[in-house]
Amino acid sequence: MSLSKYDGFVRADDYFDKRIASEKLDGYKSVAPGGWAYSTIHIDEGAIARNNLGETGVISPMYTTLCWRGDGAALPEYAELMVRSPRMLAEYANNARGSVNRRRSLPFKVFSTIPIALPPLSTQERIVEVIGAVDDQITALDGEGESLSLVLRRRRADHMTDELVEPVRAEHAFDFSTGVRRTPERASGPYMTPYLRSANVGYGTLDLSDVLEMNFDPAEREKFGLRYGDIVVSEGSASAKAVGMPAMWRDELPAPVCTQMTLLRLRALEGICIPEFAFHWSMWAYESGAFLDVAGGSNIKHISAKRSKSMSVRLPSIDRQREVVAELEAMEATLTALRAEATRLRQVRARLLTGLLDRTIDIRSVEQEV
Repeated sequence: MSLSKYDGFVRADDYFDKRIASEKLDGYKSVAPGGWAYSTIHIDEGAIARNNLGETGVISPMYTTLCWRGDGAALPEYAELMVRSPRMLAEYANNARGSVNRRRSLPFKVFSTIPIALPPLSTQERIVEVIGAVDDQITALDGEGESLSLVLRRRRADHMTDELVEPVRAEHAFDFSTGVRRTPERASGPYMTPYLRSANVGYGTLDLSDVLEMNFDPAEREKFGLRYGDIVVSEGSASAKAVGMPAMWRDELPAPVCTQMTLLRLRALEGICIPEFAFHWSMWAYESGAFLDVAGGSNIKHISAKRSKSMSVRLPSIDRQREVVAELEAMEATLTALRAEATRLRQVRARLLTGLLDRTIDIRSVEQEV
């Protein structure tokens, strides 16, 4: 087993998709169902949990294992909420030993001296029930979101592989180009321009929280600048999961914005393809592995504009493209709303849990609302 700061106890082989344990487990520690453990160096990030997997397992000797002694004074479910609360995480950080960030450790001798306040068992039980009700709502939203995400991918694949539509080469639907490499000496000049890199491209989204600026003269801006509706695709990576990851440029930053040479740009040809359809095609090409199929290289895969031009696109009429986009975007809007509500509830849960544990929120008032 392993101990995740987000998911608690997990089966290591399933969590990491490979065996990470040593061949011999003689030195590992055994944890029975209901047993506890924490990561000595990552406890302040939430790596402390109870074994809720219903089976005995072994964990690395790097973990500190704990035995439950709280019968009559505390509920294990309440303790799980308490030991991962913001206040306790701050306590772990404040009491950790060492000088190197993320390598500071909290030995059990120090951990065991941290004071805690335990309300009556009846109050603990009510807090567990209230937080559990919120968790159930979050779980339901997450489940609904995952199901809708799968349906969206299937519908996108259905449309992009529709055999009733004749395929064409991608170069007849899109214009392909790449950005330009910028070296540190171009980090200043009279024409400073936002400079998108592969690191800014996520799964259908752009992360613009860390955008570099580089000097591009007017001619370069015209050649390498993005227009609304352009699709930027991560063209190379040592990780297969990152190759071909696309996002659509929607003028999130003031123009002009230029791109790094590690980004492939798809621009829908006017009158032949609409940008939104080009985006969904690129999403399908990533999800299906079609981009990876045309990538060259061994350790680091790259998608060139030349290779991409030969890809197959089933391109219906403009009117039909708009219908397809309308269907897929309606599903995306619902999915976005579900995820936003789940995020909001997680924030509510965090504030509510802190208030209940610190007794700044009266459990009776919360019960009435729930």
